[in-house]
Amino acid sequence: MSCSIFDTDDKRWHKPEQAFLTDDRRAILRFAVEALMSGKAAVLVTLVEIRGGAARQLGAQMVVREDGRYCGFVSGGCVEAATAFEALEVMESGRDREIRYGEGSPWFDIVLPCGGGITLALHKLRSPRPLLAVLNRLEQRKPAGLRYDPQAQSLECLPAQTRTGWHLNGFEVGFRPCVRLIIYGRSLEAQATASLAAATGYDSHIFDLFPASASAQIDADTAVILLCHDLTRELPVLQAAREAKPFYLGALGSYRTHTLRLQKLHELGWCKEETERISAPIGIFPKARDAHTLALSVLAEVASVRLHQEEASCLPPSS
Repeated sequence: MSCSIFDTDDKRWHKPEQAFLTDDRRAILRFAVEALMSGKAAVLVTLVEIRGGAARQLGAQMVVREDGRYCGFVSGGCVEAATAFEALEVMESGRDREIRYGEGSPWFDIVLPCGGGITLALHKLRSPRPLLAVLNRLEQRKPAGLRYDPQAQSLECLPAQTRTGWHLNGFEVGFRPCVRLIIYGRSLEAQATASLAAATGYDSHIFDLFPASASAQIDADTAVILLCHDLTRELPVLQAAREAKPFYLGALGSYRTHTLRLQKLHELGWCKEETERISAPIGIFPKARDAHTLALSVLAEVASVRLHQEEASCLPPSS
């Protein structure tokens, strides 16, 4: 692979350099938008095929600016710099391209540690509008998609939920709003969970009392976490969650406590299908006894459910 990008203004060869470490999909799109809005060329790189194992999910992206600065990941970090060189050449030629690494690749000097292979689509961005449209929908907590047409070398925003993968002759990447946590309870466990959640990048909210206005914050991308040690006080939250259908609903308490909870809910008209959505006792670690272990257990369960949801939204690459 060659690097043929020459800066005629200051007579320097561009050398790809990571701008910052992130795999936050919104931050990656914002990086591209800021480049385009400031008059810099940029290339969007998308993982469009996986052969065998891979470090990233289908649809993972990175962005490369004309000055060689880039962010995002399409592998475990082993091909990003090489991909940035390729992206600079795409900017110079103005023609999109696909590149392969690992299994099935023409490059013998790049071997993926996972032993598989990946295909990347490199698209020179012509306008920030599709990216801005996606970011605006996510800000409004609405799902969105990006559709890339390699024949037309075009990109468009899809104003609806889409499954990541090849659809006809285009590759679509689905985006969902960030995870929102509604943590309810006046307890040490609730405080510990909120503190740990601050490091996850989740949109976290903690309530000692549950106001009626909080119900509007629960949506399909929300995890509702009940850590209040009081079955009566948690009932308004459970009723709000029943209507809003968050992707995760967990409640503190032993099996005996949960049996009492189920009795109350059945008396209120909940059916078995509805009560089965409640994860109780909450968390992935059985019998977590201290607040910080419980917090880790709860957030790990939330992340696991979300990951399963995201994996289900990816289509296998077309042959």
